[in-house]
Amino acid sequence: MADMEGRTGSGAPRTAKGLGEEPADRRGGRSGGAKGAYHHGDLRNALIEAATDLAREGGPESVVLRAAARRVGVSPTAAYRHFAGQAELLHAVKELGQERLARSMEAGGRADSGAASGGSPEAAEAAEARMRALGHGYLAFALSEPGLYRVAFCRDALHPHLFHGAADPDGGDGSWEFRSFEILIQALDGLVEHGRMPVERRAGAEITAWSTVHGLAMLLLDGPLANLSPEEIHETAERTFDVLIAGLTAPPAPH
Repeated sequence: MADMEGRTGSGAPRTAKGLGEEPADRRGGRSGGAKGAYHHGDLRNALIEAATDLAREGGPESVVLRAAARRVGVSPTAAYRHFAGQAELLHAVKELGQERLARSMEAGGRADSGAASGGSPEAAEAAEARMRALGHGYLAFALSEPGLYRVAFCRDALHPHLFHGAADPDGGDGSWEFRSFEILIQALDGLVEHGRMPVERRAGAEITAWSTVHGLAMLLLDGPLANLSPEEIHETAERTFDVLIAGLTAPPAPH
């Protein structure tokens, strides 16, 4: 999967450049271990980048504001001017993880979006192929970025009840928080639109599909499937998607 370097936090308030943000080593502090000293500019995003690297190395537990400040080369005091605490930094990295997950799904599904329209067999096949490709994109991100993937789905102290179990993603504020879920909803709606899924089976299908692919990702990361080869992973994913799509698209039971 190509590395996608999208940024978050662009809408957050920023302090003036250089205002209390000189590198820690200029004030007698330590900057050893930092990947690169901070030299004025966008400290907020520099801290998010450092925290993202920490997430890659150790998951949610490694996203610590002081550690990110140390890695950037500034004092904790300077870091606290941009984040009130660790929860805010973790939320920023979580949203970045969700963005990268959504981009990976979109990259996987773009080639299989299909040009056919209406209720033609080609359109139905394209809608089904898109579901499969989105699943592969989801798994690709989980397996290539396991630490960031775990952060993307960790508990969020700032917004602990965003989802409420409702199948209605929050897409109105530009947030990436539920973009991956919104992509899945659109793909399932496409199956109905093109006559591939019975309309009576549509309600709640996003939870079934999401649970299936997320569960497979966790089995591949932390469970008994962790030692599969790339070829075995692909075969396992294909069989899983076969069963999932067959269940979603089976003819309705006779009454």
